Amino acid sequence: MYRGSCLCGAIQVEITGEISEIIHCHCSLCRKNSGTAYATNGFVDADKFLVVKGADAMSHFSFKPRRFRHFCTACGSPIYSENQDDPSRVRVRLGLLDSDIAEKPGAHIFVGSKGNWEDMDAVLPRYDEFEPSRQKQK
Repeated sequence: MYRGSCLCGAIQVEITGEISEIIHCHCSLCRKNSGTAYATNGFVDADKFLVVKGADAMSHFSFKPRRFRHFCTACGSPIYSENQDDPSRVRVRLGLLDSDIAEKPGAHIFVGSKGNWEDMDAVLPRYDEFEPSRQKQK
């Protein structure tokens, strides 16, 4: 089982099945919705995705007919999206999850739409915390 929550904790979810078709999506819609270079999404069977707390704290936005993005009304965190043409599953933003997951992303998609500042092949330094210039002085 996987557990997740929004940034403020008002909404909590559980996933009792596997997460499939995990991708990093670079389309302009995902970039705008996440405010980041890409969104990491995975599909979950709708009957395996449960909002265990805070359903009343969610709202939704219909960006295309029969497609809805659900989010927390308090902190704005994206929770999941649904396509009414495929009601058997929902698409979950994996940043929502508090649990480690077994499944891994399989692809970057819509890379032709990626931000011109995003260099997926860049070799950038990696730090476990803030970059050295932002470390607190001792």
